Amino acid sequence: MIDLLNQTSLGATGMKVSRMGLSASYWPGTKTVHAAIDEGINFFFGFGIDAQLVKGLRPAFKGGREKFVLATGAYNLIIGYPNLRRTLEKRLRQFATDYIDIFMFLGVMKEKEFPPRVLEELIRFREEGKVKSIGISCHNRAFLGKLAAEGTLDILMLRYNAAHRGAERDVFPYLETYNPGVISYTATRWTEMMRRPRSWPKDGLIPDAGMAYRFVLSNPHVHVCLTAPRNEKQLKENVAALRRGPLNEEEMHFMRQFGDAVYSNRKWFM
Repeated sequence: MIDLLNQTSLGATGMKVSRMGLSASYWPGTKTVHAAIDEGINFFFGFGIDAQLVKGLRPAFKGGREKFVLATGAYNLIIGYPNLRRTLEKRLRQFATDYIDIFMFLGVMKEKEFPPRVLEELIRFREEGKVKSIGISCHNRAFLGKLAAEGTLDILMLRYNAAHRGAERDVFPYLETYNPGVISYTATRWTEMMRRPRSWPKDGLIPDAGMAYRFVLSNPHVHVCLTAPRNEKQLKENVAALRRGPLNEEEMHFMRQFGDAVYSNRKWFM
């Protein structure tokens, strides 16, 4: 049985990462951060406001910074260009580290929101050695596909789940040449993948969170899938699910059907 938690190469970056990464967006507690490390998770996504993640990682870093992969970044403000340099320096101080493994420009909705000066500054950070790799999180799949084909960035962060499979058409076919690292988020579509859609039979099977994560990581194009548990119990349930391995053909077909039903509930939502 393939353990989906096992480490893999993060694209062409040379980093070895656990296929599940931890985000502390829902304040799961420092104990959960420590539990994630104990379970073999070495990929962490966070910000300075994620105080629990900072508190959990700083002492862990002292035991061997090279064991961990830290992804962070600055958010696209849309109404104004953020100070990337200031954000980077702040993250270095907060996490008490000399470098950031992955620094991204986050929340890009349109191509025009990622002007050349942003890319130039990210490249400068990488050249200085303060950042090992650079990337973007983006909801515009066509733009991500373009970036993948051009080899512009080391890392692409995107939404991918059983209800939102557009990356299979718009992004994944363009990854081969430059092999950027791919990080996915919202595997459960904000828990909607565990709730019955209106069109779904009342006695029909409903997936659990584990199946949602296994669906994402059954796709070899995704290197890391983020999980954002609310507590240690949820984390351990998700980890246990991954150790059951990839979905089989029947399970994949079920998840795609259920995902279509979830998506049809709210067609206004990309």
